[in-house]
Formats: sequence, structure tokens, C-alpha cells
Amino acid sequence: MKDIVFFDIDGTLLDHHKNIPDSTKKAIKELKSNGVYVAIATGRTPFMFEHIRKELEIDSYVSFNGQFVVFENELIYKNPLLIEAQKALTELANKNGHPLVYLTEKTMKANVEYHPHIEEGIASLKFPHPAYDPSFYLHNEIYQALLFCEEKDEDIYIGKFPDLHFVRWHQYSMDVLPNGGSKAEGIKQMISKLGIHMKNVYAFGDGLNDVEMIKEVGTGVAMGNAVDILKGCASFVTEDVDNGGIYYGLKKLELI
Repeated sequence: MKDIVFFDIDGTLLDHHKNIPDSTKKAIKELKSNGVYVAIATGRTPFMFEHIRKELEIDSYVSFNGQFVVFENELIYKNPLLIEAQKALTELANKNGHPLVYLTEKTMKANVEYHPHIEEGIASLKFPHPAYDPSFYLHNEIYQALLFCEEKDEDIYIGKFPDLHFVRWHQYSMDVLPNGGSKAEGIKQMISKLGIHMKNVYAFGDGLNDVEMIKEVGTGVAMGNAVDILKGCASFVTEDVDNGGIYYGLKKLELI
């Protein structure tokens, strides 16, 4: 049975300067030549990592933290946010002065014309402030939203929406997902199609949105730069992304 390895992007495939280390490029190439499936598992929307897929020649991915799954360029699973839940969230967020960004697989729009927290959060992904379209979510399938609020304001939202799940990814922002949605769920959808057992699944990650994935797969690897919670539930901790973490981890696993 073939093995498959899923890689998070930010802090995992990409170093702290948002570049792909040469050692990672070499490792991915070796993995493929050894007959191992290679896939991405990210919170990003597909248009935000198209350049990475092209550079690494990876055509399979779990995006939006599990809500949009593609295998070899074929969409095999999607799980958009419910419009009623988005309406309720938008109403509460507007009341509290917390802006939102709505994401599809092709673009993103903000429900305010400009906000510095959106500017800073989106800039960390190397993208500009999204254009203004407050009704965008009413006319498009939204797979993930970004709620811009600080950690001190999380309790306004967490636990208040039965159809929504919130995961912090930036000091000013949380991902908004369908309840039950996660990278782990997206991985289950893909390996079910491929007939791969979970014990043959490996995953590398560094953030809070990787916790379910790292716990679920046969072998979960936390980057040396990962948050402590993730390190605590990983099979093992590899080196920092800036210190050849992926190459070192795959060598230790004897996959390359």
C-alpha cells in the first residue's frame, strides 16, 4: 500500500520569510521518486498557494482547513459555510466592530472598505487588503471566513454558533470554519477515495489548525517551530523549518 504525506504551508513548507527551503524542494522530489503521494494540507484558499503547487509540482491538496479537497486536480469534496450561520456571525461582528473577510477558492472580499487588522493579517500571507463587497457571502459558496478580533474578544464568538468553529491563526484573526471541519476531516475524504489506511498517512504542521490532523494521522510530525500544544500531540518533533525540518523529519521516518 502506498504512503501519503501531507504538508502544512506556513511555517512548514514555507520558512519564516515565506520561501521554500532548498532542502524541502529536494525532499519533496525524493519522496515522489520513492513512489510516495505528496499533498498539501492548509488553511489557505487554493488561489493563495497556486505558485507553491506549481513550484513543487503538487496537484493534491486539502484547503480551507479541510473544506475543499482536490486530488490530482480533481475536486473530490467541498463543505461550504451555511449562509444563515454567516448572517448571524456578520451581524454580531458588525455590532462589535470586528471586520470579516469571506473566502472562495478563487478570491476574497472584505465587509469593510479598510481595516488595519485586515491589512496586517493578510499582508502576513503576502497578499493585499481584499476589495470591499459586504454581500459577497450571500451570492457565493464561502468555505472559510476570517474574523478579525483580538484574543481578548474571542469569547464573544466561541461557543455561540452551533454551526461554526473558530481557530486562531494570527494575533488579530481567527479562521471561521463549518463546525466539525478540520484538516483531519479533509484528509479522511482524500484517503477514503484512494483506499489508503490512516496508518500509512503522515503529516507535518506547526500551528493550532494542525492539531486534529497531527492527532488523527498514523504519524504526525510537529516542526521545531510549532506551537507547544502541537508538539505535545505529535509522534515526534523535527527541526525548525529554517533548519531543514522537513528533510530531517522525512529522513528520520525513512521515507527518503
